[in-house]
Amino acid sequence: MKSQDLNRRNFLRMSGMGMLGASILKPAMNAIGLEKWRPAKLSVQLYTVRNQISTDIQGTLAKVRGIGFETVETAFWPQGITIQKAAKYIKDAGLSASSAHIELPIGEKKQIMLDTAAAFNCKKMIWHGWPEDKRYSSLQGTMELISIYNEAGKFAKANGLQFGLHNHWWEYRNKIDGRFVYELLFENLDPDIFFEVDTYWVKVAGQDPAAIVKKLGSRAPLLHIKDGPAIWNDLLPQDNPDPMTAVGKGTQNFPEIVKAADGNTEWMVVEMDKTSGDTFEALKDSYDYLIKNKLARVR
Repeated sequence: MKSQDLNRRNFLRMSGMGMLGASILKPAMNAIGLEKWRPAKLSVQLYTVRNQISTDIQGTLAKVRGIGFETVETAFWPQGITIQKAAKYIKDAGLSASSAHIELPIGEKKQIMLDTAAAFNCKKMIWHGWPEDKRYSSLQGTMELISIYNEAGKFAKANGLQFGLHNHWWEYRNKIDGRFVYELLFENLDPDIFFEVDTYWVKVAGQDPAAIVKKLGSRAPLLHIKDGPAIWNDLLPQDNPDPMTAVGKGTQNFPEIVKAADGNTEWMVVEMDKTSGDTFEALKDSYDYLIKNKLARVR
């Protein structure tokens, strides 16, 4: 990662390879039943362009809109940019918010969640989940976290909102008494709490994203769509992933993931944590791949 780039930890602090997918032709997609459902709506996680936002918010959002995206998933903003000001920038760019990544809404942060939902006029509030909570290393700790998540979910529901969890690799890599963390979450979280499945981190953890999406079913209405090598990297805990590619140019099989979702996906959210080339070019290629292959739609 270049020294001037913002990694995830700095970004949060500031806010206070194959060609598999690209080679799959439309007839092949029809053969596995992708036209059975209307494609999910398409959004983009603004964490992808955090470095650009840090220097030119309006210009960055205009470029995102120019690619064809009409909806964004918000993350966090440079110091001094209030949620209300960020919301105005998004609206002025001709964009709207599909969902928002937030800090875990407990204590005083409950009000921040409410303010975020009001400012961006969206109901899907998602705990971004970074960094790894060491309580996931034990059954007692995991159940403690589940209790906290359930409390947050009840508060969100009482205020007309939906609360969800975004995963990284540890939920699908760590085992407790022979069971993966995600299995404990799936079985013990209140049913109203949804999963935003980051398909890339699922694959990095050694799992099959399509199988996971199928297993979670209607509990996974949002998918993070990212592509690249999707292999374990010992630098991941330091937030230094391998560079990611445009969607459809890496190792992910998105037609199979869409098929496995069985029409349960409401939103497909494109995200790249790190790219080796031009980020906007990669976003444009991702948009074209998903739209042209009818894996997603803008409205």
